[in-house]
Amino acid sequence: MIPRLTDAERAALVDLLPEWSLAKDRDAIERRFAFADFSEAFAFMTRVALLAEKHDHHPEWSNVYNRVTILLSTHDAGGLSARDIRLAEAIDGLA
Repeated sequence: MIPRLTDAERAALVDLLPEWSLAKDRDAIERRFAFADFSEAFAFMTRVALLAEKHDHHPEWSNVYNRVTILLSTHDAGGLSARDIRLAEAIDGLA
């Protein structure tokens, strides 16, 4: 089983991933992105999808016109894990 983040690792998230926040209703992190239009938002989602495949870790997300919301949590761990942090860092590299 994949281990969940420790309390110390969670505390470090504020500095490590300043654009991400802890989800209010579950053990996850989330980030909202805004783009010029739907085409840019969809292109970003396509790049994230390819990245997620490489990481073998897939986000929960939603898209409304030019906005994309991404939520990361590791189902096998029952919450946040290092896999979420690695994927969030990689996604930040695309934004």
